[in-house]
Order: sequence, then C-alpha cells, then structure tokens
Amino acid sequence: MKILILGAGQVGSTVAANLASEANDITLVDSNETVLNDLRDRLDIQTVCGKASHPSILEQAGIADADLLIAVTNSDETNMVACQIAHSLYHTPTKIARVRSKEYLRYDGLFNNDNIPVDVIISPEQIISSYIERLIEYPGALQVLDFAEGRVQLVGIRAYYGGPLVGHEIRALRDHVPGVDTRVAAIFRRGKGIVPEGNRVIEADDEVFFIAAREHIKTVMSELRRLDKSARRIMLAGGGNIGHRLARALEQKHQVKVLEHNLSRAKYLSQKLSKTIVLHGDSADEELLQEENVDQMDVFCSLTNDDEANILSAMLAKKLGAKKVMSLINRPAYVELVENQETIDVAISPQLITIGALLTYVRRGDVVAVHSLRRGAAEAIEIVAHGDSKTSRVVGKTIEEIILPEGATIGAIVRGDEVLMGHHDVRIETDDHLIIFLLDKNKIPLVEKLFQVSVSFF
Repeated sequence: MKILILGAGQVGSTVAANLASEANDITLVDSNETVLNDLRDRLDIQTVCGKASHPSILEQAGIADADLLIAVTNSDETNMVACQIAHSLYHTPTKIARVRSKEYLRYDGLFNNDNIPVDVIISPEQIISSYIERLIEYPGALQVLDFAEGRVQLVGIRAYYGGPLVGHEIRALRDHVPGVDTRVAAIFRRGKGIVPEGNRVIEADDEVFFIAAREHIKTVMSELRRLDKSARRIMLAGGGNIGHRLARALEQKHQVKVLEHNLSRAKYLSQKLSKTIVLHGDSADEELLQEENVDQMDVFCSLTNDDEANILSAMLAKKLGAKKVMSLINRPAYVELVENQETIDVAISPQLITIGALLTYVRRGDVVAVHSLRRGAAEAIEIVAHGDSKTSRVVGKTIEEIILPEGATIGAIVRGDEVLMGHHDVRIETDDHLIIFLLDKNKIPLVEKLFQVSVSFF
C-alpha cells in the first residue's frame, strides 16, 4: 500500500517503523527536519518537511495516489484539515485521524463525508485507558486483548511455581477445566516463542497466552497461577489525559487516588472527578507515598509523560509494598530492560497498543482486529473467512487441513453468537471470524493470501 503518515512523533514514527518493515510505500511528513533525517536514515521511507495540512506539502508527499492517510500530528485541527483536503481534492480512499479532544468526540455525526471526512478516529488516550482498565479487571494478567466485540479474549499470564498446570502437558488443560473450552495460543519461554503443541510441558515463568470466551477467562487463569484478589485500592501517578480518563472509569467501583505534581492540574482534576482523591505532590517522594499508604495499594500505575519518572516511581512503590505496579513506558529499549529485570509487573507501551488499531486498516483481506504482542514481534488478528469451498482456501476445511505458516495458530472461531475453540476437527464456514496468533508478524502476508478468495467469487 502507498501510505502517507502525518506527524513524526511517538505514534507516527512507530507506525512508520512497523509499516515500512512490511514492504509498504511509506512517506512521513513533519515540520521537524532533524527528526525526519534520523528516521529516513533508520527506516526505508521517504520524508517531506513542512506543514502537514498544507495542500502543496500533501501533494509533494504523494497524496494524489495514496491508498491511506494516517494523520497523527499533535494537533487535532491539523489532522482534521488534512483529512478534509485529502477528501475534497484527492479523494483519498481511507483517512485516519488522531483526535484527542473530547469536545470534538462528543458530537455524533460530526465525522462523515458530509461534514468532516474522517473514516477512522484514533484516540490513543482512550485506547490506553481501556487497555489498563482490562489489566486491572484481571489481576495477574500481563496482557488482555478483546476480539469479536469483547466476546472472546486473549490473555497472557506468567505461569507460577505451584500452579495446577505447571509441569503438565498443555493437553491436560481440558481435563483440569472440563466445563470450559479454551486453547493455548502461544508460549514464550525466556523471550522465545514456542508453538503450543499438545505434548508441550508448561514450565514455571512461562508466559502463556490462552484464548477463551470472556466469561471463562478467570477460570482458566486459576489453572496457571494463584489468582490475585480483585483490586480495590488503586493509586495513579500522573493526572494527564490518560490518568484522568482512567480515574473516571475506575472511581465508581474502586478506591482511587491520583498523584499530580502540577498544582493547577490537580485542582482541575479535583473538580472533574467525583470520588477520586486527588493529591498534589511528586510520585517519587518516598515520604508522600508512605503517608498515603502505598503499601496497601492493590495497583500502583505510573502514567506521566516521563519514562524515567514512571520507572523510578513504580520501582519505589514496589519497594514500599504496593502489590502490583504498572508503568507507562514509551521507549522500546526501556520496556525490554524493565521486563527482563522483572522490577515492574507490567510495562505498558502506548505505541504498541495504539498501532494495533491502525494496523487493522492496513492489513489486506477482511481483517477486523489486530493486536501487537511481545514488543511488536508477534501479532494476533481477527480475520473473516469469505467465499465457499470452491473459491476459498479455508472455507469447508477443518483446521487440521488448513496449511498455516510456521508459528501460526488458530485460537478460536466466532460464528454468529457462538464461540468455538480452534480444535483440529472444527470445520470453517463462510463468514466465520477466525482469531489467529502469529509468533512472527512477518508471516502476516502469507495469512492474508490464504484468506483471499478467487476471482470467481465476485
């Protein structure tokens, strides 16, 4: 695809890096020439320096024959104007814009071809807040991903010493939970992906990704580790857009405290939040954390814009007794470092969370959802099977008859309101939604090709 990305910030540069590695034709536009030169040297992309909403700059970047426009500058207005110009002057097929202000998002019908022509709105803050909320809902989970509008979930957890299934083969899972249908989609052992064959033995400290209907997730989790108690007390370090959204979502069911170092922002939050306790102070202040009983917190989550501050405050909270600590970390190198040291329970990469929402519109075929895993090396996708037994390579076949790329696993099938696990004898039908886990995201084109229907289908 020919893709035009506006904005070379954290989201734009991460999207460019991911899409460039998949043989797309990428052009990145930004007003900072130094940043563009650095990215051009590292990535196989074209760059244009200039104002992203100016028609002449868009034309120079190749908007006339672009398949996809991704506008992710720091300005909502620039993103919206760029989409308007792309639609009015160049009829760009798909336009994605980052819109963060709730003032724009609150009006239904504002974003359509008759008004502001944005096909897809991305709000990273909302995506990240929802992601953290799911992690809090399932204590002990490393990652919780929704498919089929939340009916199916893929959950990653670390298998603990003493867990009922540790030391047993994967196929024993069915005997341990006879009333629940589930599948292990992948195992990561010491950072390396392992195909989850039935005779594979689960070891302590394995990262196990399993898939099940939403209502069965906690039952399956209990087989791999001791279930933590539901979180009641939560402390958020940082009251920015993400901290504000998360506190508002959690305060009705949890006891929430927010630490905010900016006095005016703290006053603003105290007015906007109804049940949350807002404190003015530094989240790395050991005395303040002790005074606010951080040792009684079920979850401590650092959410500022400063990676170093987030890591240090989370580590301090862990040292002082917080049961589970999570930290928002932008730099990929820091995420890897923290995960290897196991000093922080969950390192949250906003770029990898956000990019899944964008990849859904880049993938070929009828891809409904995309999630990046393991720092972007692995992927889980939801894709729809079309055609019939004559025009499709998958419809009419059982899972064991489908030749998948190495490292790919069909975890589940959603058929209408029915959720089926991806057992070898399940036969694929037209319009089934298949949830596929890939240890190597470079195999995505092979999966896309597998699901293409022949010309006779049309």
